[in-house]
Amino acid sequence: MPRTVPRRRSRTVVAVDVNELVEQVVAGSRPQIARALTLVESSRPADRERTREMLRLLAPYTGKAIRVGISGVPGAGKSTFIDAMGCRLVDEYHHKVAVLAIDPSSANTGGSILGDRTRMAALAEREDAFVRPSPSGGSLGGVARATREAIVVMEAAGYDVVMIETVGVGQSEVAVAGMVDTFLLLSVAGTGDQLQGIKKGILELADVVAVNKADGENAPNAREAARNLRQAMRMVSSAEDGRKVPVVTCSAVTGEGLDDVWKAVLDHREWLSGNGSLEARRIAQQHEWMWSIIRNQIMDSLDGDPRVRARAEEVGRLIDDGRTDALDAAEQVLGVFAEQLPEFGWARAGQK
Repeated sequence: MPRTVPRRRSRTVVAVDVNELVEQVVAGSRPQIARALTLVESSRPADRERTREMLRLLAPYTGKAIRVGISGVPGAGKSTFIDAMGCRLVDEYHHKVAVLAIDPSSANTGGSILGDRTRMAALAEREDAFVRPSPSGGSLGGVARATREAIVVMEAAGYDVVMIETVGVGQSEVAVAGMVDTFLLLSVAGTGDQLQGIKKGILELADVVAVNKADGENAPNAREAARNLRQAMRMVSSAEDGRKVPVVTCSAVTGEGLDDVWKAVLDHREWLSGNGSLEARRIAQQHEWMWSIIRNQIMDSLDGDPRVRARAEEVGRLIDDGRTDALDAAEQVLGVFAEQLPEFGWARAGQK
């Protein structure tokens, strides 16, 4: 049997009045915020056009929120940490907190677990919090293609802190770091080598590092892990900007150290604002978003063209039978695609 790539499922929004939806989102209507998020997650062409119109209208209400990406090694307790930190930000600091939790999608069905709302039960009950598990849809590194658009929706709805929890499967951290102001790396002690599983590239992305589960008998281990991480950060951090990445300890269970983590996030934002890096970072994010949109639209066009899919199935059978290889198969599929898009000037390799 030929192997085909499963089509992504998409939730459909029917009969959307974009102007009315925008008005309700800005007014903070939770049902309409959820509807807007469902719209940005849809891959139907009609919904994508409505999404673009909605985002253009929402844009003037955005840009002021604190955007924090949160990642961590397995077992670091990301969801528990976000639940505790989010509740603290709502209850003690009087913020409106949105959490976009990227949820892994099944490679076979496109479905997702969507369990983060359960793991963040306390935060989800807060009136000034909005927890949105979002299926990754098979995007690079597990990052949902609609995450950037969801940030726009949540900011326009008045949420002044937006936290994005990564799936934690490698490249997702890189993608999320390109969407936020501060990238928070969550670590944990008591797992043998404290740096085990933390790639150098992820350490280089970190703006703040927090060692979680620093309570009870594990507190000394957490302090030791923090010392090790400070040494590691000195080796991987760039000396050009003169900033030392803070490494703090905390406990999502007891709440100890959470204020220190948040202070480190605010200090980083103040540092960015003070030297002009925040504006530069936001501009760079717009450039990356542009290319992300271009890549996604090209992939959607390729995936949705019946002639392209038919050729892909044909060459898939040839690969199964050993009569061709991936290079030649890809050239044939792209050739069919190029025939449908002459305005892009696509041509197969070796042709003028």
